Amino acid sequence: MERFAKGLTSFALFLTIAFLLLPIVVVIPVSFTEAPIFAFPPEGFSLQWYGRIRNVDGLLSALGLSAQIAALSTAISLLLGTLCAIALVRGRLPGAEAVATFMVSPLMLPGLVLGIAMLQAMRELGLRDAWFSLLIAHVVITMPFIMRTVLASLSLFDFAMVDAARTLGCSYPLAIWRVLVPNILPGFVSGALFAFIASFDNYPVSMFLVDVRTKTLPIQLLNYLEISPDPTLAAVSTLLILLTIFVLFLCDRMVGLRRMSSI
Repeated sequence: MERFAKGLTSFALFLTIAFLLLPIVVVIPVSFTEAPIFAFPPEGFSLQWYGRIRNVDGLLSALGLSAQIAALSTAISLLLGTLCAIALVRGRLPGAEAVATFMVSPLMLPGLVLGIAMLQAMRELGLRDAWFSLLIAHVVITMPFIMRTVLASLSLFDFAMVDAARTLGCSYPLAIWRVLVPNILPGFVSGALFAFIASFDNYPVSMFLVDVRTKTLPIQLLNYLEISPDPTLAAVSTLLILLTIFVLFLCDRMVGLRRMSSI
């Protein structure tokens, strides 16, 4: 009976993984088709759709904007989220658990609700520039990822180790660098990774803040899908999949995926 239960559990796990990965597996071969429409199995083999990426109006500029907003919002969130996590753990603030819950509230709200709220807030503040509006909104989106992962790392850290390093001759900044930073690095890196992806792929919030000249990559892709649904979108998606795999490889080399998954 126990063996049957384990087999059933493994089979359910296999079906779940297959269900999640099947769309990705389909997208990659479709990007190499010769057909002018989405067709699976692909008809023939061609790299023409990869060559068309640079000719799609606004696609490269949208890619640059998404990468720029994601990188800047992640960097700002790393600073603010880490300081917030340290304050919650080290500062002994009253109502620290309530503050921690409030900090992740952007993840609990539907994206459309958050997007409308951010749009109204920007109007009340008189901020009409789409670039700065996107940056502020994406900081709100990404900071919970940083704060929660760093907070999880700090919950297992003994700050007495910093004091011990200072008694051995290290200055306070040097003690932080040699003792605290290596211990929170997995949470720091994994939080930055999730934050960057969440910002780069965000659509429901961004669509309320863009304008005609300022469009992020997900919005530009959806606009292109409405106008000309061809396998160029599959080619772009394949490149994004490869980029994600490359980032995970770097994280594995720098920190280790096993150590990151333990956060």
